[in-house]
Amino acid sequence: MALVQYEIGDLVYAATDILNDGGMPGIEEEEGLIAAAGSRGVVVQFGHVEADPDQEIYLVRFENGPDGTLGDPVGVLPEELTQELAVSA
Repeated sequence: MALVQYEIGDLVYAATDILNDGGMPGIEEEEGLIAAAGSRGVVVQFGHVEADPDQEIYLVRFENGPDGTLGDPVGVLPEELTQELAVSA
């Protein structure tokens, strides 16, 4: 089994736009965007996908709005996260 890439409390950024796949209560699937690429978040839990125990999944609370309030936890895959803040040219 692979080592955990992120730990609880780690600061992470969305590497890509995080979109609702229909599994996020309270957000219509058509609305789509949960966290834009570059959004800052914190890992609050991690585990493995039940159907594929080798696949890690992280619960991340991303900032909502300019005041830094954290949104509800969102399940994301490791490739959807980074610890490097993208810098615009």
